[in-house]
Amino acid sequence: MHTIRTWDLPTRLFHWALVVCVVALVVTGNIGGDMMRLHFLLGYSVLTLVLFRVFWGILGGRWSRFSHFPMSPKSIKAYLAGQWPATHLGHNPVGSYSVLAILSVLLVQASTGLISDDEIANQGPLTSLVSGDWVSLATAWHTQLGKLLVLVLVVIHVAAIVVYKLKKGISLVPPMIHGDKTLDQPAPASADGWRQRLWAVALLAWSSALVWSLVHLADGG
Repeated sequence: MHTIRTWDLPTRLFHWALVVCVVALVVTGNIGGDMMRLHFLLGYSVLTLVLFRVFWGILGGRWSRFSHFPMSPKSIKAYLAGQWPATHLGHNPVGSYSVLAILSVLLVQASTGLISDDEIANQGPLTSLVSGDWVSLATAWHTQLGKLLVLVLVVIHVAAIVVYKLKKGISLVPPMIHGDKTLDQPAPASADGWRQRLWAVALLAWSSALVWSLVHLADGG
């Protein structure tokens, strides 16, 4: 048997940080009131994490890269026909599309939050830079359809984990904790040394700086 590093540490930390932030966002958004200040901070955090994951999807470990997401029609057909190889590391075709869907929806959700206004006590930091029509549209999306899409994708994601465990006997959670998968034959591993981890810290700092600049874009305007 071969133990192979599949998920590098930056990918794993990103995953669990995103889980915590999304859950906290839903809770604080539903509570409202004084919790909205935390809600905004969590939204900025999610936007930072999503930007980081986009960069890491280009520059990260082998199986975290978008270039290794099996998304071709041939891959999807093989997966749906039950012919997907058990030796494949990384995401399967459906999982690949799921990751991109979650990232896309969260990116839109966080972005619309920047220009949303509940017309009571809370407004995004960039509402003054766009027209009232755009603010209304963004607010409606952020509080209704966008929120629903996030919840639906989260439920689907959790359901997929449960189905894999119950029907296929495959637990998807442990590898996202310790990073390794065990196969009966060798396969390429994701690089996960200190060089990659320092590079991830730099990308996270860059993502944070971009979000900070965006949030303060209207300052002094």
